[in-house]
Formats: sequence, structure tokens, C-alpha cells
Amino acid sequence: MRLTMYTDYALRLLMYLALKPGEIATIRDVAHAYGIPFNHLNKVAHELGRAGFIETLRGRGGGLRIEGNASAIRVGDVVRSTEDDFRLVECFDPARNSCRITGSCRLRGVLHEALEAYLAVLDRFTVADLAAPDTSLKEILGIPAVSR
Repeated sequence: MRLTMYTDYALRLLMYLALKPGEIATIRDVAHAYGIPFNHLNKVAHELGRAGFIETLRGRGGGLRIEGNASAIRVGDVVRSTEDDFRLVECFDPARNSCRITGSCRLRGVLHEALEAYLAVLDRFTVADLAAPDTSLKEILGIPAVSR
């Protein structure tokens, strides 16, 4: 299974925001930190906001922040929300299936089980797990350490 760049950017955006709990970040800040295109990240942020993973704040001083707590956002849920094609093989799509052996083939069941296992592993982890307070990750992304 291969994730799209869209999902990759979504997870990276969520990780960045999780490293700054309660703080607002701009799409430009995140794009710069990762070296990824602003326009692509802007689309991702819009969709993550619509899906309820992040809060988008408009106007002066606006930006993005995690909606709620990063420990409540399962990685599997993000992947399900951002990926639109889990059809690993032709027979996973009944509308387009023209495989001659569908009725007798056991591959479909094996691949379905593998996909379910893949998503089950992703469900065991949250965005908070991916962005556990790690000063090296903050350093790489240029996020200042908060002094207390």
C-alpha cells in the first residue's frame, strides 16, 4: 500500500501542529519548515479543517491549530479521510471488475485481510504519538522550544 503525497502532507501538517499545542501556525510556516509547496499544503489544510482535525482561523492573527487534542486523532482516521482509493486490485471495485476468476479467487480475501490489518495498526497510533515531544524534531522544523 502506498499513501499519496496528499496524505503525507496531511500527516506532516498535523505533526507540526501537535508540536505546538494550543498555538497557531500559518500554512506558510509549515510549508517552509518542511520545504513543501504552499498551494498543496493549503488544499490539505482546507480539507483537514472540513474533516474536523484542525481549526482554521481567518483574519489578522489567523492560522491553524489542532482541533481538540492530538492524542484523540488516530492516524488511521486521517488516512481513511485523505485517501480515496483502497482498491488494491481490480476486484475491490465491483463497478469496474472484469476479472474472470473473481468467483473462485482467494487473493481478494487475503488482500482484504491485509488492508484491514494495515489500517488496524495505524489505528493504534495517534498524531500525538507521531509528534511526541522531541526536541530534535522541533529543531529540524525550526520550532522554538518553549521555556517553562
